[in-house]
Amino acid sequence: MAEWVAVATLADCEGEGCVHAVTTAGEKVVLVKWEGEIFALEDQCSHRDFPLSDGDVEDGELECIFHGARFDIRTGKATRLPAIRPVRTFPVEIREDRIFVQVD
Repeated sequence: MAEWVAVATLADCEGEGCVHAVTTAGEKVVLVKWEGEIFALEDQCSHRDFPLSDGDVEDGELECIFHGARFDIRTGKATRLPAIRPVRTFPVEIREDRIFVQVD
Protein backbone atom coordinates (compact mmCIF):
# COMPACT_ATOMS: atom_id res chain seq x y z
CA MET A 1 0.00 0.00 0.00
CA ALA A 2 1.35 3.42 -0.94
CA GLU A 3 2.06 5.84 1.87
CA TRP A 4 3.09 9.47 2.15
CA VAL A 5 6.44 9.94 3.86
CA ALA A 6 7.97 13.23 5.05
CA VAL A 7 11.39 13.44 3.43
CA ALA A 8 12.59 17.03 3.82
CA THR A 9 11.60 20.59 4.55
CA LEU A 10 11.34 23.38 2.00
CA ALA A 11 14.42 24.93 3.60
CA ASP A 12 16.39 21.80 2.61
CA CYS A 13 15.73 22.54 -1.05
CA GLU A 14 15.76 26.30 -1.41
CA GLY A 15 17.51 27.10 -4.67
CA GLU A 16 16.14 26.63 -8.16
CA GLY A 17 17.55 23.44 -9.63
CA CYS A 18 18.37 22.19 -6.15
CA VAL A 19 19.19 18.51 -5.95
CA HIS A 20 18.66 16.96 -2.52
CA ALA A 21 18.97 13.25 -1.79
CA VAL A 22 16.80 11.55 0.82
CA THR A 23 16.02 7.97 1.75
CA THR A 24 12.42 6.98 2.42
CA ALA A 25 11.08 3.58 3.35
CA GLY A 26 14.14 1.96 1.82
CA GLU A 27 13.85 4.03 -1.38
CA LYS A 28 16.66 6.34 -2.45
CA VAL A 29 14.94 9.47 -3.74
CA VAL A 30 16.36 12.68 -5.17
CA LEU A 31 14.34 15.88 -4.82
CA VAL A 32 14.70 18.53 -7.52
CA LYS A 33 13.29 22.05 -7.38
CA TRP A 34 12.55 23.47 -10.80
CA GLU A 35 10.42 26.47 -11.76
CA GLY A 36 9.00 26.64 -8.23
CA GLU A 37 7.92 22.97 -8.09
CA ILE A 38 9.48 20.02 -6.29
CA PHE A 39 9.92 16.75 -8.17
CA ALA A 40 11.02 13.36 -6.80
CA LEU A 41 12.88 10.73 -8.78
CA GLU A 42 14.64 7.50 -8.05
CA ASP A 43 18.20 8.39 -7.02
CA GLN A 44 19.83 5.82 -9.28
CA CYS A 45 20.79 6.20 -12.92
CA SER A 46 19.15 3.52 -15.06
CA HIS A 47 22.33 3.18 -17.12
CA ARG A 48 24.57 2.36 -14.17
CA ASP A 49 23.97 2.31 -10.45
CA PHE A 50 25.25 5.82 -9.83
CA PRO A 51 23.38 8.39 -7.70
CA LEU A 52 21.57 11.05 -9.72
CA SER A 53 21.75 13.36 -6.70
CA ASP A 54 25.40 14.02 -7.61
CA GLY A 55 24.25 15.47 -10.93
CA ASP A 56 23.09 18.84 -12.20
CA VAL A 57 19.73 20.15 -13.39
CA GLU A 58 19.39 22.00 -16.67
CA ASP A 59 16.27 22.79 -18.70
CA GLY A 60 14.11 20.47 -16.59
CA GLU A 61 16.47 17.52 -16.94
CA LEU A 62 18.69 15.86 -14.36
CA GLU A 63 22.08 14.81 -15.68
CA CYS A 64 24.08 11.92 -14.28
CA ILE A 65 27.61 13.25 -13.84
CA PHE A 66 29.22 9.88 -14.45
CA HIS A 67 28.26 9.25 -18.10
CA GLY A 68 26.08 12.21 -19.13
CA ALA A 69 22.74 10.38 -19.24
CA ARG A 70 19.81 12.77 -18.73
CA PHE A 71 16.30 12.30 -17.36
CA ASP A 72 13.18 14.45 -17.56
CA ILE A 73 12.44 15.47 -13.96
CA ARG A 74 8.66 15.41 -14.55
CA THR A 75 8.37 11.96 -16.14
CA GLY A 76 11.66 10.18 -15.43
CA LYS A 77 12.06 9.50 -19.17
CA ALA A 78 15.64 9.01 -20.37
CA THR A 79 16.39 11.90 -22.74
CA ARG A 80 20.06 11.30 -23.53
CA LEU A 81 22.21 8.23 -24.08
CA PRO A 82 23.72 6.14 -22.68
CA ALA A 83 20.52 5.69 -20.62
CA ILE A 84 17.57 4.21 -22.49
CA ARG A 85 15.34 3.18 -19.56
CA PRO A 86 13.44 5.72 -17.46
CA VAL A 87 13.86 6.20 -13.73
CA ARG A 88 10.87 6.04 -11.40
CA THR A 89 9.17 9.21 -10.30
CA PHE A 90 7.18 9.73 -7.12
CA PRO A 91 4.19 11.97 -6.34
CA VAL A 92 5.10 14.97 -4.17
CA GLU A 93 2.98 17.01 -1.75
CA ILE A 94 3.95 20.11 0.20
CA ARG A 95 2.30 20.35 3.62
CA GLU A 96 3.13 23.53 5.46
CA ASP A 97 6.96 23.58 5.18
CA ARG A 98 7.46 19.83 4.76
CA ILE A 99 7.94 17.82 1.58
CA PHE A 100 6.14 14.47 1.38
CA VAL A 101 6.77 11.73 -1.19
CA GLN A 102 4.39 8.86 -1.91
CA VAL A 103 6.21 5.53 -1.90
CA ASP A 104 5.07 1.90 -2.19
